[in-house]
Amino acid sequence: MSVYALIMAGGIGSRLWPRSRRNTPKQFLDLLSEKTMLQEALTRLLPIIPIENVLVGTGESYVSLVREQLPDLPAENIIVEPVGKGTAPAIGLGAIHIHRRDPDAVMVVVTADHHIGQVERFRRVIQAAIKVAQEGHLVTLGITPTFASTGYGYIRRGEPLTTVDGFTVYHARRFTEKPDTSLAQAFISSGLYSWNSGMFIWQVKAIMAEFERQMPDLFAQLGEIERALDTPEEQITLQRIWPQIENQTIDYGIMERALDVAVIPVHIGWNDVGSWGTLMELLPTDEDGNVFTGDHIAIETRNTMIYSPHKLVGIIGIENLIVVETEDALLICPRDRAEEVKRIVGTLIARGRNELL
Repeated sequence: MSVYALIMAGGIGSRLWPRSRRNTPKQFLDLLSEKTMLQEALTRLLPIIPIENVLVGTGESYVSLVREQLPDLPAENIIVEPVGKGTAPAIGLGAIHIHRRDPDAVMVVVTADHHIGQVERFRRVIQAAIKVAQEGHLVTLGITPTFASTGYGYIRRGEPLTTVDGFTVYHARRFTEKPDTSLAQAFISSGLYSWNSGMFIWQVKAIMAEFERQMPDLFAQLGEIERALDTPEEQITLQRIWPQIENQTIDYGIMERALDVAVIPVHIGWNDVGSWGTLMELLPTDEDGNVFTGDHIAIETRNTMIYSPHKLVGIIGIENLIVVETEDALLICPRDRAEEVKRIVGTLIARGRNELL
């Protein structure tokens, strides 16, 4: 039995505009360290999964970035989606490539655009989850919630299933997408819910069986693509079938009605780095709670972020503000409205300002 990993690296990251753009979305940026988020995702996996068993799923326009940032990754391990179709088809495409190599493999699914502060604990829980997956369960990591977020999905745990290497594994009873404030608070108060991390561990044959049961059209389409792998017809078949595939998430398409789902609640310092506000929480601050990158003069300023590598920014008497400057754009917004940056991106799209996307 071999273990493979699929790193999903196809997102856009519109809430981190103007740094995150269509040509260089957040997973390819060095937001938190000298490494990009994609490089960090690979580094987290390498001690437990060999690089020849790591696949990266991404879009056609990002292949050169993946090759540049992960030069040691075998070229055949870059799995290219002709167009984004959601996480269910993306995971299915990775699954058939793994199934082609080893039908009995365990598959670890992670994303390239999440931060994990406790890397060693992450590795330990992945290794524990692999053992659970070997028993046939579809395993997901549930993040121990720290507040009543309305931006994350939730997983309700049921009765304990087993304990592996110090981690308690539970039956997963319910998936709920992005609840309103009152429901999120009720979830937290119950003590039975975890945030949905979007990280999964399963036998590749087990997830393919669920595709066959719940998404038979996608299963058939993936099967046709798999039969063409490693043949002269591979690209022609992929380009012909992929546009016909329905856009769907793995949560709605599979996990909500899967027959045997296990959840491991865990605290690993997880953050989806979804906005400038969440990024600010992860970066070191000065004595006034500020995060400064680049040339600046800040007088009587607190709890503010400035990112300005190209020009000096001077601010006086500012609190709870985010200022992000790039060569062609400037973002200024209150810290508590950082989630709304995607509205600017939507307006740019509506106005046809593609050069700024």
